[in-house]
Amino acid sequence: MKPITPITEKENLSDIQIDRIIEMAWEDRTPFDAIKFQFGLSEADVKALMKRELKFSSYKLWRERVESCKTKHVAKRVEGIDRFKCNLQRAITNNKISKR
Repeated sequence: MKPITPITEKENLSDIQIDRIIEMAWEDRTPFDAIKFQFGLSEADVKALMKRELKFSSYKLWRERVESCKTKHVAKRVEGIDRFKCNLQRAITNNKISKR
């Protein structure tokens, strides 16, 4: 198993950005590719950030949820789901994706 490397861009992320990454990671519809597109963090980087920022019990719950969630990985998604967020969701501030 490949070890998770710490995020080297930690100094570049503000508290607001870290909060947004955590929020996006918890959302079922938001794939890791959306986080990579917006913040440049790989799936391993997001996992390391979540492990560092969350309580261990919360991190465990999140990991179990991510492993069983088919929408977090684009390759596992059902055909026809080609967006990062629900089309009924309001635009999120500071989110590059909603400002296209």
